[in-house]
Amino acid sequence: MKQSKTNGSIQDGFKQAKALTKKCAKTFYFASRFLPKEKQNAAYAIYAVCRITDDIVDSNEILSGSINLSGMREKIESVYNRTELTDNILLAFRDTVNKYKIPKKYFDELIEGMYMDLDKNRYENFNELYIYCKRVAGMIGLIMLKIFGSHNQEAEIYAVDLGVAMQCTNILRDIKEDFERGRIYLPEDEMKRFNVSEHHMAEEKVDKNFISFLKFQIERAREYYENSAKGLKMINSVMSRVVVCMMKDLYAGILNSIENIEYNVFSQRAHVNITGKLVIALKVLMKKEYL
Repeated sequence: MKQSKTNGSIQDGFKQAKALTKKCAKTFYFASRFLPKEKQNAAYAIYAVCRITDDIVDSNEILSGSINLSGMREKIESVYNRTELTDNILLAFRDTVNKYKIPKKYFDELIEGMYMDLDKNRYENFNELYIYCKRVAGMIGLIMLKIFGSHNQEAEIYAVDLGVAMQCTNILRDIKEDFERGRIYLPEDEMKRFNVSEHHMAEEKVDKNFISFLKFQIERAREYYENSAKGLKMINSVMSRVVVCMMKDLYAGILNSIENIEYNVFSQRAHVNITGKLVIALKVLMKKEYL
């Protein structure tokens, strides 16, 4: 009887995680629908915990954010040390990390990246920014690789590259929102090289310097996407490869959108609309390299 109740709680956790993913991560949710049900649920459980953790940081209150992050770290610790759980999402999360043997160190590193958001709001160079991107997004790549499965350890390199590419894309898309939160995730030495300053963000100024700077940032993100594609064939199942490529192309499409709005990331949020998503999905499904 007790086991049945626990299983019910796990299933409720997966349902809650799915609802959160559908509401807050439309691109990820769209691509995830091509996965088998078990891997879908696992992906939703991971997303839900990461989303809740990320929302703690975006509260903009450093002290409470630090306290809550510490609490989240303790919750993840409880998942791994077999403490009795009552939270449905954490039960689903535990089921996932156990089933796919996801190392706790990935989440430890992820939370270290979240702490960076509380302690740091400027980055001197890309090396500094890369550390942040690897922690908050590269770790997600490694976590998802455990769910998808791989026959080659080298795939981890490319999973991190994809995470970094996607985080760099988020940064370019969210320049306005991040600045309003007091953060600039753009390398200061590169801003200086292109004669771009914080006044560009404050005044929402899109001049030739800002455009040249964004072109440079977009090109680097695309290089990371291109390199990440080398890991596709190292993923075990065809549909998992399809989903990874779909995520790669959907997020890379945001870079195209930035170009299409003439680099004015202040006027509107760059995104791929539903028609664009369907076109990308069809193109991915027609590619032969997954067979």
